[in-house]
Amino acid sequence: MEKTPRSPKPVTPRRVFVPGEATEAGIGRKDGSSVADAGARAGRGVLSNTGGRFERSALTALDDGWGSLDEPAPRIATTVTTDKAKTVIARNDSPDISFDRSINAYRGCEHGCTYCYARPTHAYMGLSPGLDFETRLFAKPDAAAVLEKELGARGYRCAPIALGTNTDPYQPIEKKLAITRAILEVLDRWNHPVTIVTKSALITRDADILGRMAARNLAKVAISVTTLDRRLARRMEPRAATPERRLEAIRVMAQAGIPTGIMTAPIIPGLTDHETEAILEAGAAAGARIAAYVLLRLPMEVRDLFQEWLAAALPERAPRVMALVRDIRGGKLNSAEFGLRQRGQGPYADLIAKRFRLACARLGLDTTRSNALDTTRFRPPLASGGQMALFGD
Repeated sequence: MEKTPRSPKPVTPRRVFVPGEATEAGIGRKDGSSVADAGARAGRGVLSNTGGRFERSALTALDDGWGSLDEPAPRIATTVTTDKAKTVIARNDSPDISFDRSINAYRGCEHGCTYCYARPTHAYMGLSPGLDFETRLFAKPDAAAVLEKELGARGYRCAPIALGTNTDPYQPIEKKLAITRAILEVLDRWNHPVTIVTKSALITRDADILGRMAARNLAKVAISVTTLDRRLARRMEPRAATPERRLEAIRVMAQAGIPTGIMTAPIIPGLTDHETEAILEAGAAAGARIAAYVLLRLPMEVRDLFQEWLAAALPERAPRVMALVRDIRGGKLNSAEFGLRQRGQGPYADLIAKRFRLACARLGLDTTRSNALDTTRFRPPLASGGQMALFGD
C-alpha cells in the first residue's frame, strides 16, 4: 500500500516570488465580497476553498512556450516552506506501479493541473487540495545530502528511484532551487539508476547529467502529454508547458541518447481520449520509443475540484465526460482497487486500451517496460570512501 505522507512541523512560509500585478481588479478585497465576486477565475477551487489564496502577486517568469496570443494563466501568489526531512526515499509495495521507491523534492505543484491525483496530500497537512496545493509549496533543499546518506546506509539495496511520482520534479520553482538537479548529481556520482516522469520542458536543462547516466544504462524519462490542444491545455494545466514544448523536450532528450517515453496521462474519457493516436504519433515523431497511459483518477477531494472546473470551463461537455468517467469506474467517480485504478474497467475502458495497444504497435512504441536499468554499477558512498564518510555510521 502507498504510505500516507507525514505532516511536517508547523513553520512560517517564506515568499520566494516577487510582487506583481493582480490579474483581476478587486481580488483579495476586504470589503466582504467573496473571491468569486471579486472576479476570480472560476473552477480553480474557488467554490470548494472559499477562503482562497488570491493575492496581488505574480509568479516569476518561466519560458514555458506560451505566446502572448494565448489565454493567460491565472497569476497567484506562491510561497515556499522549507520541509526538513530525515529521509527522502519513500517506499511502496503497490502492484500497479513498476517501482518500489521514489523521491519527491516538493509537496504541492505550481502547474495547477485540475485532475492531479496528488492534491489530497495537502489535506493531510490541513491545507486545501485546491488553491493551496498550487500556491503553498514545500521544498526539501537538503534532499540531495539526505539521499547520499541513505544510499550509504548499511543494508541499502539498489533499485531504480522514481522522480515525479507525486508532484512534478521540474515544476517552475525547480528553475530557482535546482533540488532535482542536485539529486541527479548524487545518483550520477554513485551510479544509481533513476526514472523520471514530468510534463515540464525544464527537464532539458539536465540533459547533460541524464545523458551521461543513460550511456551507462542508468536513466530513462517519460514526458506526459495530455492534449495537443493548446487552449484546452492552458485551461486544464494552466502553468505547465505547452504541448509543443513537451514534444520538443522529447526530441532533445532522445537526441541526447536518453531512452524517452511519451505518456498519454491522464486520458480523460469524452475530453481527450479521441487524441490518443495523435499524441502517440507526435511523440514517436519526436523520438519517443516507449509509451504508457493512465486513465483519469478522481480520488477524494479531486472529484469535486475536477467537476467544478469542468462545469465552469466546458459546461457543454461536462455531462458526457462525467457519464463516461462513471462508466470506466464501475458506476462510481473513482476506483481505488489495485489492477483497476490505472486502467479502469468496462467496454469504454477496454476500447481505450485496445486503441492504445494498436497505435503503439503501429508506431513501434514499447509498452512492455522491457528496458531494465542497470543496478550492478551502484557503489554505496561509504564503500567508495566518498564524502559520506563524514557522516560516520
